[in-house]
Amino acid sequence: MSHVKEQDFFGGAIRGVVPQKWIDASNLREIPDHQELFLSPDTLSNMIIEINNRVSDKDALSTFTTLSQQQPSLAAGSGGAASATLQTIDQAAALYHLHDLCDNGDSMRVVLSPQRVTMNRLTSTAPPGSSINAYRGIVEFTTAVRQRGQDIPAAESGAAVSGVSMNGGSSSAPATKNLTCHYLLIRLAAQDTDLLVFFNVPHEEFDKEGNAPGLSKEENFGEDLLKALEEQFEIRDWGLFV
Repeated sequence: MSHVKEQDFFGGAIRGVVPQKWIDASNLREIPDHQELFLSPDTLSNMIIEINNRVSDKDALSTFTTLSQQQPSLAAGSGGAASATLQTIDQAAALYHLHDLCDNGDSMRVVLSPQRVTMNRLTSTAPPGSSINAYRGIVEFTTAVRQRGQDIPAAESGAAVSGVSMNGGSSSAPATKNLTCHYLLIRLAAQDTDLLVFFNVPHEEFDKEGNAPGLSKEENFGEDLLKALEEQFEIRDWGLFV
């Protein structure tokens, strides 16, 4: 993929790729220790790499069940941690982390359910006995625009969906913000860690210009970037998770 470059994360403990000419936000402001943030110089899109504690099976499946009830097209889990398959639990964990970004009044629609992917370079360089499972998918967030003085939802306050965009609503309905999140979840069982990559595409600038092809191009770029990460992502210092 010609529009990406290799990039070190977390002091070189992890290596992957980022889009060419994107800006390392840590050069502009303080970024939480568990995150890396890169900003597009041309659009509102951003890319985040985040290290989280591994979500429990119970919490993950609870979120999966809730989303399945809200979105019948989403494959339902087996209903409990005891009978769920490993893949169901992993898929549920991906949606748990994403749904956790939502505040009251926000909504999340699953565009592409978590799909199992293979991280060849990562698995080939992992310590003996490592258990690595990775999943990729797409969700869309919708957030009501807060008036001045209202609380800012958690999903906008520097988390993965920072920079969500705005669509005008009718006089009888509040305006809403829409953002597509292309994500990659890497589960490291022995390290009790969930690694996440988010490629976020706010819709505002494209909607204002009526530029549907531009939005589609940006979405496709996000997918291509995650595919490149599948091939090139590696952990060079496993002591990062100790």
